[in-house]
Amino acid sequence: MHLALALAVSALAGWTPARWASADPKTLELLAETPINCLLLEQPEFSAEFTRQAAARGVATLGVIRPEGEPLKAARQAIQAGLDGVLLEGAFAPAALESIREAAAGAKRVMVELPPRRLLRLEGGAALIGTYQGLWPGIHVEEAGAVRARPTGGPWIDTNSGFLRFVRALTDAPVWIANVPPAKTVLPVDRYLQAVADAAMLGARWVVALDEDFNRRLLAREAAALKDWRRIGAHLRFFEEHPEWRVLKPYSLLAFVQEPDTGALLSGGILDMLGGRHIPVRPLSRPALSAGSVKGLKMAVTVDPGALTSEQKEILRSVARSGGTLLNGPPGWKLPLPKGDEITLNKAELARVDEVWQGINGVIGRGNFGARLFNVSSMLSSLLGEAGGSLVVLHLVNYSNYPVESISVQLLGKFKRARLYAPERAVGELELYPVAEGTGVDIDRVVVCATLVLN
Repeated sequence: MHLALALAVSALAGWTPARWASADPKTLELLAETPINCLLLEQPEFSAEFTRQAAARGVATLGVIRPEGEPLKAARQAIQAGLDGVLLEGAFAPAALESIREAAAGAKRVMVELPPRRLLRLEGGAALIGTYQGLWPGIHVEEAGAVRARPTGGPWIDTNSGFLRFVRALTDAPVWIANVPPAKTVLPVDRYLQAVADAAMLGARWVVALDEDFNRRLLAREAAALKDWRRIGAHLRFFEEHPEWRVLKPYSLLAFVQEPDTGALLSGGILDMLGGRHIPVRPLSRPALSAGSVKGLKMAVTVDPGALTSEQKEILRSVARSGGTLLNGPPGWKLPLPKGDEITLNKAELARVDEVWQGINGVIGRGNFGARLFNVSSMLSSLLGEAGGSLVVLHLVNYSNYPVESISVQLLGKFKRARLYAPERAVGELELYPVAEGTGVDIDRVVVCATLVLN
């Protein structure tokens, strides 16, 4: 690989991306109070002058290319305008992919792919993994205005966290999720902050995208829009200022063995149900099964035991021999890969997942697999940590439109210090107290997101 291209590819890990609706170089001033340093530009916004001024500010530019029309021609136009690379969004024919890849490599430009979930290549050593398909995070409200309940109790939360847990378990590459706001909808700023945190608590990045009304008001420098934009920047910066959190692995004594063909690429499955109950989980794929990956587990759950090799089955049996529980899904139970633009379970699939969930939930009971949380019905969490538990990080995301107060956390293990980090708030030291099996700590208030760090 050419040195310039190699340097650009290595820079991907540090890019904080956003879709940008203008080629006016003056709009680059809006990035000053944010960590955004990579802009996704649409035709006809491929501007050499904009690209030059963006580069002078240390901002990368990618031209969005879609399968419709003449994608190779569009890619060449992006290259001619001096953009740092092209971003392919959608399902491309193999021949088109290869021709654009050759054009980008020949011009020493980066090529980023955002395919449908069903076409993700998770085990190929890609420099970046991403998709344009995602749910818009938030509490699910039915057409009549009622809040939908989830099988785990509490309000149903639309989230990409289960899907992202699986993806992050399979790759150390940067992960982008580029879902856009619902069409013809004006959203309050908290919904954007939830989108940032929904991805970031799993170590992924949401590609910032604003609704049309917000975009218009921001480019016009309206005061309310600028205030909301600064809040988005603060929440992005909150996670970008702590890259050490992004590399941590799931911290849990529960492993869930799943593959793309057993529902892992769909939202609303078992991983999301576990998340809804704030049960820490360690996703594992079949190739990742080893004596080390299951050491110390309290429980291992496998969705499709029939797909395991004899060696993999023996590895999982070691969990039971060590005093843990091994739970297998019903024989032959599996879900298909997503079809077309599907990213959620249909009614029949949801019924099958609920059947498996009832069995898992009955065995799990009220056990502590890393942390137990209380007064968090409108929240989701992600428990991460270093091997051995010397450092544990608990991300909390609130999907309601009001702050959550008086949260209690009970963690396995003994800790000496607890600090609470949150956007737009000073770091606070929290008092620890002993509980059964470990350590307790109370959090007074979470607005949108907060991170508890214990060591």
